[in-house]
Amino acid sequence: MSQSPPPSQLAYVLHSRAYRETSALVDFLTPQGRLRAVLRSARGKAGTLARPFVALDVEFRGKGELKNVGRLESVGTSAWLNGDALFSGLYLNELLIRLLPAEDPHPSVFDHYAATLIALAEGRPLEPLLRAFEWRLLDDLGYGFELANDLHGDPIAADGMYRLQVDAGLERVYLLQPGLFQGTELLAMSEADWSAPGALSAAKRLMRQALAVHLGGRPLVSRELFRKP
Repeated sequence: MSQSPPPSQLAYVLHSRAYRETSALVDFLTPQGRLRAVLRSARGKAGTLARPFVALDVEFRGKGELKNVGRLESVGTSAWLNGDALFSGLYLNELLIRLLPAEDPHPSVFDHYAATLIALAEGRPLEPLLRAFEWRLLDDLGYGFELANDLHGDPIAADGMYRLQVDAGLERVYLLQPGLFQGTELLAMSEADWSAPGALSAAKRLMRQALAVHLGGRPLVSRELFRKP
């Protein structure tokens, strides 16, 4: 009785680097989590397909942590990113490599990633897309916190000032200090109301604070791409 072929799954390339003479070591994002696999003959057709932001159907073989790519084909439409949208896509990829545990299924992260790539390719405003992705990723990994209530469960006061306690949530404070957030900004974030004054810049600061502890103090290389010369 012949064995059925290994199941294939949707995937995106997060990162690829040369491995041995003609192969590549590739980090893939799949609905089953982040998988690392060896792609043989990476200089051939498969190698040209195994690039970021291309929707792929991949057959993974092997039961260990390091898989082998058995078959790889492009599916659907790929996201063509340029300029700041490209940098944004690389930032998402680096976040996923740094934060997503290997072989830990997060199908909602995969779906949100695919939708975000499409939105970036369509030229939608970058900042709201990035903040939404960061928030959803943190929440799905169990690191999320409430935006409409403080760490005691009290509603955020529009006239209040708050600081982030990364392991607990937002704490109201009554003395000015660096890195605080206004209640109005937090309430706007909770409603995704990016037209509110200061909401987007505050969301960027908040996500940086929330992500920093999980990144282990090592800066994200892709952030440097946004620094204008």
